[in-house]
Amino acid sequence: MEPSSLFVCLMGMGTVFFGLVCLIVLTMIMGKIVGSRAAPAVSAPVPAAAAPAAPEGNRQEIAAAVSAAIAEELGTGITGIRIVSMKKL
Repeated sequence: MEPSSLFVCLMGMGTVFFGLVCLIVLTMIMGKIVGSRAAPAVSAPVPAAAAPAAPEGNRQEIAAAVSAAIAEELGTGITGIRIVSMKKL
C-alpha cells in the first residue's frame, strides 16, 4: 500500500513545523541561560569630562604605519607614497 500524496505533504509540513517550534523553544531557553550570566553590573555613569582621553601617539609613527599599509595594498614601494594630511574620524 502506497501512502497518498496528501499524507506525504501533511507529514512533511508537520515535521517542518515541529522542527521550527523546537528551534524557537531552544532559542528562548538559551537566551534565558545566557542572559542571566551576561547581566552587566550597574555602575554610576562616568561624566564625559572625567573620562581619560586616549593617547594620540606619535604622529610620525602613525603616518609611517599608514603609508606602509597603503604601499603593501597597492604593491608599490613606500617611497612612492606621500601622505599630505591625516584627519582623526
